Amino acid sequence: MGALRIVLTVIFILVCIGLTVLVLMQEGKSAGLGSISGAAETYWGKNKGRSMEGLLVKITKYLAVFFMVLAAILNLNVF
Repeated sequence: MGALRIVLTVIFILVCIGLTVLVLMQEGKSAGLGSISGAAETYWGKNKGRSMEGLLVKITKYLAVFFMVLAAILNLNVF
């Protein structure tokens, strides 16, 4: 069972590094003064889910869930 714990720990470290890189790649959420006048409703603002930024957000969510599951599994001390 020690080998399984080592493999899970290595996967956990890779997920941690990947999550950190993905969070750093994302744009800031502050819209600045343009959001006061409604200028944030542009083409890119409406279709953000289909852009690269939307893909980064989705991958970040899945990696965060995977991170939490791995952290819980590694904390069980079953291995």
